[in-house]
Amino acid sequence: MPDVLLWLRRDLRLHDLPALLAAADAADGGRVLPVFVLDPRLLGRSPVRDACLIDALTRVTDSYDDALVLRHGRPEDVIPDLVRSIGAHSVHITSDAAPFGVRRDEAVAARLDGVPLVRTGSGYAVGPGRVHTATNTPYKVFTPYARAWREHGWRAPATVPTGLRWMRTVETEDLPTRPDVAADLPEVGERSALERWARFREDIDSYDEDRDRPDLDATSRLSVDLKWGTIHPRTLLADLRGRAGAGVERFVTELAWREFYADVLWHNPDSAWHDLRPMPGMAYDDPDADPAVADAVDAWREGRTGYPLVDAGMRQLAAQGWMHNRVRMVTASFLVKHLHVWWPVGARWFLDHLADGDVASNNHGWQWVAGTGTDAAPYFRIFNPTAQGEKFDPNGEYVRRWVPELRGVTGRAVHKGAAAPGARGYPQPIVDHREARSEALLRYETSRRG
Repeated sequence: MPDVLLWLRRDLRLHDLPALLAAADAADGGRVLPVFVLDPRLLGRSPVRDACLIDALTRVTDSYDDALVLRHGRPEDVIPDLVRSIGAHSVHITSDAAPFGVRRDEAVAARLDGVPLVRTGSGYAVGPGRVHTATNTPYKVFTPYARAWREHGWRAPATVPTGLRWMRTVETEDLPTRPDVAADLPEVGERSALERWARFREDIDSYDEDRDRPDLDATSRLSVDLKWGTIHPRTLLADLRGRAGAGVERFVTELAWREFYADVLWHNPDSAWHDLRPMPGMAYDDPDADPAVADAVDAWREGRTGYPLVDAGMRQLAAQGWMHNRVRMVTASFLVKHLHVWWPVGARWFLDHLADGDVASNNHGWQWVAGTGTDAAPYFRIFNPTAQGEKFDPNGEYVRRWVPELRGVTGRAVHKGAAAPGARGYPQPIVDHREARSEALLRYETSRRG
């Protein structure tokens, strides 16, 4: 009876895991060795990300009945060594569509000496690269992609295999010490993900109406779980089968956005850190070259811009490792179009501080705001942070929650910032909105004229 290896990555769960089912089938009564490799290239860069990973690994170890083996090192060294030491007949993984993951998996496969690296399933309901236009080209605009994505459909959730025999003869290594982080991070694990989903599912009918309100607890908060694979989107979609309504449709659409961005990155791997639709000649200010720009970027990072909604969002990011999606768009727009800084500066900051930081969703979301990515989101669309606050935080509750200097201000007057009666020690705006907007549009027109 053959022994096989199950290599976990961003799929830290037991249920609805096709790679586990494939491994059990391949073992055919033999043993399965579940492994996670702590790659030094991915550790030590973000304390928030490391803390989430360690939390998820701690909980998935329990789910795997303490059979999960941890190894430190580069996967192209660790996995082939384990395969040889246990005589594994195959290695089973969930397909990874991100550029780094693709390169890593190819490097491992090249050193397996003929032992197959079997890819089963992905972290998406519809794997990147599977949805095409009628002319067999990738979609560049979300709406037709989402329509084709729904028409393509997805499989039912995978069952947990019965009769699993874990291999328990391989010693594990210790988890790294969990870093101390200031952020109050959510629990990351399969059980907590399912509990979050169950709570949100009860209130999903109001999602379409309330999802843009950062002052309300109206979103699923499942982005962290989708990032680490403690729940699969197919599980969510299966639970919504047969339900109708605007809230359900909007939530499914948001899942489609995540899958669209993964598809875009699959077809355009350079778009991880470069403009998908470059604007030649666009002038950006460089914080590495200009101390004044660096000071402005620091004010943005620390929530000291003088614009209450922006500052509330950046402080929420620091405090929770998460930020409401509407506020992510406003804060991103402020950096790119009020401070005139190229989007990767902000994207890197977000990835380092978000518990749900995902390259495809994060970086293409930034490009959408910057006008250099997918869809009809032109550069000249510039969010007015004050107007956005008045519209989506109408009573000022979100701002008061995160900006204590403005807790003495009542109602929507909080969005006036330092000028509001009752403000205490809140900074003046670091830039004037009208002047910054005019400058952004001037730079855009200049770049268009070449």
